[in-house]
Amino acid sequence: MKLTTQIQGGILKFFDQIGDLSFFLGRFFKEFLKPPYEFSELLHQCYNVGNRSLPLVSITGFIIGLVLTLQTRPTLEEFGAVSWMPNMVGISIVREIGPVIVALICAGRVASGMGAELGSMRVTEQIDAMEVSGTNPFKFLVVTRILATMLMLPLLVILGDAFALYGSFLVENIKGEVSFALYFNKVFESLGFSDLIPAVTKSFFFGLAIGLVGCYKGYNCKKGTVGVGVAANTAVVMASMLIFIIDFVAVFISDIFYEL
Repeated sequence: MKLTTQIQGGILKFFDQIGDLSFFLGRFFKEFLKPPYEFSELLHQCYNVGNRSLPLVSITGFIIGLVLTLQTRPTLEEFGAVSWMPNMVGISIVREIGPVIVALICAGRVASGMGAELGSMRVTEQIDAMEVSGTNPFKFLVVTRILATMLMLPLLVILGDAFALYGSFLVENIKGEVSFALYFNKVFESLGFSDLIPAVTKSFFFGLAIGLVGCYKGYNCKKGTVGVGVAANTAVVMASMLIFIIDFVAVFISDIFYEL
């Protein structure tokens, strides 16, 4: 009986949080459309999200390209299909691996950072002070961060894909003496707009989910230093879950259009 009550409480809490998050999203779109626009703060947040995430995204993408090629090459050699390696790696990275891995990296770095930063401001009553002084803290703190994440994540995905493909090329160049021009010609021959457009489009939604969850958890942080840690931790978990859900929906919709 006690276990059933706990499960029911957990389910109710989950749907309650989904409702609050939906209200938070609606407020974001409402504030986003109203002037004044905080362009200087938006650029500052774009630098924080994009430039500071670039080293981690680049290294991760490069290693993914190396590992994927090293793991896959022996299997393709058994079937005499090594020449298809650039096509396989290019499609896998651009369609699925690149966007999801980069989004998860940003969920760990960006969502937790936003949750901790806004949570600290809430705990130290800086947000309350902005409200009292007549400033709109939601527009200045939340809207700029969500927009910056939406704008920067597709660029980070493209750069992560590029580093992953370069890592794959290095393995092919060492193992099979494939030239740079030949490798990337085969990669681009296998890719089309039907691969690039869904990948870039869902990257925008990944950025929306990461920025939204990070800001939501931090902005509504409970009082106390423990609340800051909880906000940062739960922001990463919820953002990662939303990334997988959005990815599933995007793949499902893309598959419908392919069939049509």
